[in-house]
Amino acid sequence: MGRGRSVIDEQKLRAQLADLLEIPADQLADDDNLLDHGLDSIRIMSLVDAWRESGVEVGFIELAEEPTLANWRALLAAQKSRTNGS
Repeated sequence: MGRGRSVIDEQKLRAQLADLLEIPADQLADDDNLLDHGLDSIRIMSLVDAWRESGVEVGFIELAEEPTLANWRALLAAQKSRTNGS
């Protein structure tokens, strides 16, 4: 179930979002609302699906409630803690 390399680091997260939103990674500030950059529910689901395939268990609602890079990084860190603790 859990895989050792299931955590997405900050650089990879920023790069994935920049690629998905078709903008340079340096245009994504930690506290930017990603919806303002064009993120929508379809794109959030594509991230959820891709992350689940790589062992990262984070849900759509968690991501949609606070769509910022800083919040998502915190969610991924919490997921890492849960994974390492089990």
